[in-house]
Amino acid sequence: MTDLLEKAVETARSLPPELQDEIARVMLAFVGDEGSVYRLAPEEEAELDESEAAERRGDFATDEEVRAIWAKHGL
Repeated sequence: MTDLLEKAVETARSLPPELQDEIARVMLAFVGDEGSVYRLAPEEEAELDESEAAERRGDFATDEEVRAIWAKHGL
């Protein structure tokens, strides 16, 4: 390990656990370990499951609904 990386790791040890985990995710993504980058929270997993189920049902917004959302936000 280089001196600079050693210094960075030592500095990270003094940070709160949440920041340490964020640094670890960035490092893992950088070296190509994409599987360890982000873990969904239970509520996020539930939302993703529902979204995927809606997709399987073909439950998509109509063009009119999309235009209405765009108009609401000035797009």
